Amino acid sequence: MKRWTPARLWLEQGEEDSPVARCVRQSLPGVPVSVLGDPRAAEPAASEGFAAGKHDLVLQRHRGSFLQHCPAGTPGLVCCNYFVADFATNCPFDCSYCFLQEYLANNPAMKVFTNPEDGLAEIAALLRAHPARHFRIGTGHLSDSLALDPITGLSRILVPFFAEHRNAVLELKTKSDCVDELLRLDPRGRVVVSWSVNAPRVLAEEEPGTASLSERLAAARRVQEAGYRLGFHFDPLIEHPGWAAGYRDTVAQIAAAIEPRRIAWISLGSLRLTPGLRAALRARPRRSLTLSGELVACADGKARVWRGLRLEMYRRIQSYLRQALPGVETYLCMEAANVWQIVRGESPGDRQLAERLSAGALQ
Repeated sequence: MKRWTPARLWLEQGEEDSPVARCVRQSLPGVPVSVLGDPRAAEPAASEGFAAGKHDLVLQRHRGSFLQHCPAGTPGLVCCNYFVADFATNCPFDCSYCFLQEYLANNPAMKVFTNPEDGLAEIAALLRAHPARHFRIGTGHLSDSLALDPITGLSRILVPFFAEHRNAVLELKTKSDCVDELLRLDPRGRVVVSWSVNAPRVLAEEEPGTASLSERLAAARRVQEAGYRLGFHFDPLIEHPGWAAGYRDTVAQIAAAIEPRRIAWISLGSLRLTPGLRAALRARPRRSLTLSGELVACADGKARVWRGLRLEMYRRIQSYLRQALPGVETYLCMEAANVWQIVRGESPGDRQLAERLSAGALQ
């Protein structure tokens, strides 16, 4: 897989000597650097569009909170009590369905924050305040967790931190195969490396720039052998001609490549589009599978595949997983309790589901 390289680095004045800035500049010696008093000056103009933010890299200090409860925790939906920590924003990939093209429409510059130690201090305070509670914390919300790791070396900071904390598990979620830095670190059973996966046609047509499924699974085998537990996320499930056979093929490839006992969890989530994201998809120059199916508005304001087909997709893919990977913990993302009940015969409470997933990560 070809590694992403920015055309230019934009560096906030005063952050030139931060460890993150030094690492990035050492990793990209031939990339020109501009120092800015106000990093907002590096934001692309609105007329340039969301994709313009993926050309350059901005290194700046983050002055807000790094940690938040996962926005998927919507009232009325079963929640797994996941937390997200944002050490970067935007992503070098260009997945057609990515919610960032709406969420970051007004500030699309690719940013890496130069003060991750402040984010870790925030996490440490949370863990100290709740010593009897187990937290699952991920960094793959506003950026791919590993796509920029060859440049930033952020995993060299995160993995040792979580290895020392007994009531938290870090999830690094990616569509890349950038795992070299992880192989040099000891997670001590506290880090799950997860891959977003999909049917072959969706991977080929909707996820340009990402690692292929075979590249993702080869990387998964490498980190598995290095002591990490694994996760897989079939999200978003996208209806298309031959979808059942496509998802069955992906499940079979995972089962052939990975030791099931090393899998912490597998999630299933239907395509979810807000009105703004649907508008962004329609504005893209190429036709997308995400707009080819029949979508209906749901109570949370997002459009999903109509309920009957959604249930069929969940049931079918879950049956493939049970046959190929028996005993592996699976769950539904952003679905109501009645959907859980129909598909899985259960509707767990938020705390119950969170504890179950945490336990799976620590086996």
